[in-house]
Amino acid sequence: MTDAAEPAAADGGADEYGPFGRPLFEDPSARALSRVGVVDVGSNSVRMVVFDGAARSPAYFYNEKVMCGLGQGLAETGLLNPRGRERALAALRRFSLLAKGMDIHPMTVVATAAVREAADGPAFQEQVLRETGLNMWVIDGDEEARLSAQGVLLGWPEATGIVCDIGGNSMELARIGGGQVGRRATSPLGPFRLQQVSGGVKERQAHIAGILDGLHDLIKPEGDRIYLVGGSWRVIARLDMERRGYPLTVLHEYRMQPKALLDTLDWIGTSDLGALRVRTGTSTERMELVPLACEVLRELVRIFKPREIDVSAYGIREGLLYEQMPETLRARDPLIEAARVAEATSARMPGFGKKLYTFLSPLFEAAPPERQRLVKAACLLHDTTWRAHPDYRAEVCFDNATRANLGGLDHPGRVFLGLALLHRYKNSRSGSRLEPLFRLLTDEEVQEAEVLGKAMRFGAMFSIADPAQAGSLTWQPKKRILGLALTPHGEGLFGEVAQARFKSLTSALRATGEITQAAT
Repeated sequence: MTDAAEPAAADGGADEYGPFGRPLFEDPSARALSRVGVVDVGSNSVRMVVFDGAARSPAYFYNEKVMCGLGQGLAETGLLNPRGRERALAALRRFSLLAKGMDIHPMTVVATAAVREAADGPAFQEQVLRETGLNMWVIDGDEEARLSAQGVLLGWPEATGIVCDIGGNSMELARIGGGQVGRRATSPLGPFRLQQVSGGVKERQAHIAGILDGLHDLIKPEGDRIYLVGGSWRVIARLDMERRGYPLTVLHEYRMQPKALLDTLDWIGTSDLGALRVRTGTSTERMELVPLACEVLRELVRIFKPREIDVSAYGIREGLLYEQMPETLRARDPLIEAARVAEATSARMPGFGKKLYTFLSPLFEAAPPERQRLVKAACLLHDTTWRAHPDYRAEVCFDNATRANLGGLDHPGRVFLGLALLHRYKNSRSGSRLEPLFRLLTDEEVQEAEVLGKAMRFGAMFSIADPAQAGSLTWQPKKRILGLALTPHGEGLFGEVAQARFKSLTSALRATGEITQAAT
């Protein structure tokens, strides 16, 4: 266990740029990230991810996973699983070729518990280098905990609490807060390890509890949030959604209350796992580990007593990117950065989103900062799905906002953003297949999203160049008066369609519209 936030030593020739061997963010003012490939060689899976897009909020250009089971049986034999080793080598050979096809060089490969603990880990490392040209950077448990925690911070800048990353052979804990990683520890609580504990459920429970009691004393939880990282946790969260009938199956920033989660663990324990696997699209290899992961999570909740359990889709791979980010880049809002890159690459008129936000800002002057950032993101994204068929454009907008890889955005925020973008293209939301998701918002939030959407619907077509050149808005909330002062140029633009959309906006505001001439 360590308190420091500096990187720990690792094998594989790490230098000041870690496993990348080169700087990724030479220009702190850069908005976009050049394509970067990362492979995570874990105890259970081997995954290749290629990042692209916004520097502060990288998107997944390519993502492929093979469930190799490299660490299965390691606790008993001390060696990598022979079949898992063959499968992992084949996957790495393929990933090396894919990287060359995408002109990604060098490919960064990080290996965790299985390779670092196996007696034949170094030999496997040499074989991978010899046969694929990939140099595996083998990290210790402390470094694994730190990188996983940094991955959470990449997608969740304000995260404060304890990150818990479960793999096949180990489970890491790290305290985070204020954008920093503090105390951290590693433990042998991966499902593959637990398979080797003699006895039944009671014996495993005592074994798990004993280890967690020690981790409790090291990490010193104080009713924190726990951020779950790892495939087994994500399956449990997906099953929690299934039990609750939760309408949005996006795992990142999915939040669970301790009592409800314990109810789900009970439900999983009495259910047909085969049926659940089919219902949730979970692989057989992953579902086989879920019962043991449930036992760990139950004891974690009992001993650490968290106030909330949240799911992070980001971990070691994203943590490697965060490692190199200068503070100026880390300080940016990942949601706004992702929206800016989306506008720059997909909108008809990049740069218009900022003008639209400025034009509409009088409507949202009294809104709290969290709502204003959603307004800004919506304006940046308002035209990024214009290529979709007009009959489906509104729903495509909604789907993009609610299911896209966007950091710094909770589930109600996703639905609010999606609903606002739906109304940017469509007046009515009734009868939509998306209606079940609206229940994640209050009635007031639904109304506010409609206002934002209809405001964008008016402003985006009022003037194609810059709506501020055509007029300006004023909002008197107490009198419920929406004013539009038209410039001489704007008088010609305020035709029948613009008038109809302005009227729709005033109706959504439950206001009266007043049209005047702008002072010259």
